Amino acid sequence: MLTTYDALSGPTGDKKRSADVPYAAASRPSDGAGRSKAVIIGSGFGGLAAAVRLIAKGYSVEVLERLENAGGRASVFRQDGFTFDAGPTVITVPQLFNDLWTLLGERFEDYIDLRPIDPFYNIRFNDGRMFFYNGDAEAMERQVAAISPGDLEGYRAFMRHSDRLRAIVFDQLGHVPFTYLSDLLKVTPDLIRHGGLRPVYSVVSGFVKDERIRQICCFHPLFIGGNPLAASSAYAMIPSLERKWGVHFPMGGTGALVTGLVDLIERHGGRFRYKADVDEILVERGQAQGVKLTDGTVVKADIVISNADSATTYNALLRAHPAHRWAPARLKRARYSMGVFVWYFGLDRRYDSVGQHTKVMGDDFNALLRSIFNKRSLSDDLCLYVHRPTQIDPSLAPPGCDTYYALSPIPNLSSGTDWATMAEPYRQRIAKRLDETILPGFEKHIVTQRMMDPRDFVTRYRAYRGAGFCLEPILSQSAWFRPHNRSEKAEGLFLVGAGTHPGAGVPSVLSSARTLEPLIPAIRGHAYAGGTPAGSGTDG
Repeated sequence: MLTTYDALSGPTGDKKRSADVPYAAASRPSDGAGRSKAVIIGSGFGGLAAAVRLIAKGYSVEVLERLENAGGRASVFRQDGFTFDAGPTVITVPQLFNDLWTLLGERFEDYIDLRPIDPFYNIRFNDGRMFFYNGDAEAMERQVAAISPGDLEGYRAFMRHSDRLRAIVFDQLGHVPFTYLSDLLKVTPDLIRHGGLRPVYSVVSGFVKDERIRQICCFHPLFIGGNPLAASSAYAMIPSLERKWGVHFPMGGTGALVTGLVDLIERHGGRFRYKADVDEILVERGQAQGVKLTDGTVVKADIVISNADSATTYNALLRAHPAHRWAPARLKRARYSMGVFVWYFGLDRRYDSVGQHTKVMGDDFNALLRSIFNKRSLSDDLCLYVHRPTQIDPSLAPPGCDTYYALSPIPNLSSGTDWATMAEPYRQRIAKRLDETILPGFEKHIVTQRMMDPRDFVTRYRAYRGAGFCLEPILSQSAWFRPHNRSEKAEGLFLVGAGTHPGAGVPSVLSSARTLEPLIPAIRGHAYAGGTPAGSGTDG
C-alpha cells in the first residue's frame, strides 16, 4: 500500500494508487516559503502550460530550459531582420490558451492578438488545381463538387463522422489521463463503433473515392508525425476540430504565444533557468526528488514534470532507474514519427499570391508515405508545407520583404541518411519544386536562409532518432499504450508534451498539461486566482 501525503500537513494514511487518488507532494518546504516546489524540464508548450497550471494550484515553479530561450520546438530564429517560427505555426482551439490566462486571473486578449485565418490552407495539387480549405461548409462542398461531383454526399457524411469522433476523442478524452488499461476499455466500444481501430486513410476511402478529396480529408496526421495509411482514424476528427474552432495566427508569430506565457508565469512568481541542461532525474526510494544538471547542480523539488521527449526521459534522464514498462529495449522497438527537413528563407520581395499556409502536394501521396514510413528512404517525390506569415503580419520581415519556411516530411535518422552530404542537394530539390509551382523566380531574391534536418532535432531538442513528433501516433502507441502522464517509475514524476498522451500537435500538447488536473492536487487552502478549476473554461 502507498502512503500519500497532503501537500502541507504530511501523511494521510495508506490509500490505493488510482486515477481517483492524486499524488500529493511531500510536506517538506522546497522554496523557503513553505510552498511545495515543482521543477519542469523543458519550456515547450507542454511545459509552459504545466507551469501555469501548477502555479494556479499553489506550487512554487521553476522551469529548466537547456536552450538560450523558451519555446522548445516552438522557439524562434531571428536573423537579418527576419523572424522565423521554428516549429508549430497552425493554432487551433484557442480556448486552450485562453484558459491558461484565466486560471491566473488575467485575460488572454489583453496580451495576445490572435487572428483567424481564411482560408486555413491553400492546397495545390500536382495538376495545378488549387483547393482553398476553410471552415465554411458550403464553400468546401462547392469545391468538392467541382472536383468530384459523385463524392459530395460522401464528403458530407465524412464530416458528420469527423464531428462524432471529435466529440469522443478530443472533447471527452483529450484531457483525461489514461492511467489504467480499464480507462481505455471504457471507451473502446465507442471507438470501434466509429471505426477508430482502422487507419484514417482506410476510413476516409470508405466515404470518398477521388484521390484528391481523400487527401483533403486525411493529410492532417502527416503534419503531427503520423502516416495517414497507418494512423488511427481517431485523427479523422481534426477536420471537425478545425471547422469548430478555426485556424488562427498570433501577431508577432507563434513565438508571441511563448513570450506571452513566459511573461504570465514570471508575473505570478514562476522562475526560468536557461542553458540549464538536465542530466538526470533524481529518484530515491521510488520518489522523484528533483534533477541534476550537466554541470553538477542539483535542483531539489517535490514533483518533477518532464516536457522532454518521452524516450529521452526514460532512456537518458532515468537511466539509473530503468522503468519496468518503458525500458530502453521497449523504447528502442517502438515506432517513431518521421523527421522533417525545414528550410527557412527570407526574400527581398513579396509574393502576395501565396497564402499563409500552403500544401504543395506531390505526384503520388501514398507512394511518398510508404517511402517515408515503410522503406525509410528519401522519395523522388515531395510534399511540402509552406508557411508565409508575412501575409498577415508584415512585421516579421523588413519592409517589402517576405518570410517563409518550407517543411518536407522525411524519414527519421533510422533511415541512415547522411544529412551532412544530403542537406544541400535536398534543399535544392525543394527550391526547384517551389520555383515550378508557387514561387517562380524566387531564388534570386533570397537574402537570408537556414536549414534544419533530423540531426538538429537531436542536438537542439534531444529528440530520439531525430523524430520530429516523438512516437508515431498509431493505435498501439496511443492513449493507454503511450507513455503515461503519470510515470509508473517514480512517485511525483509526470510527463507532458508530444511523447505522452494525447500526442503531438499544439492542442494535444496543451491538453497533456490538462491531464495533470486530477493527478496533482492544489495546495491546501489555495484558491484558483481565476475562480474556477483548470480546464473548466472549454468543452474542447
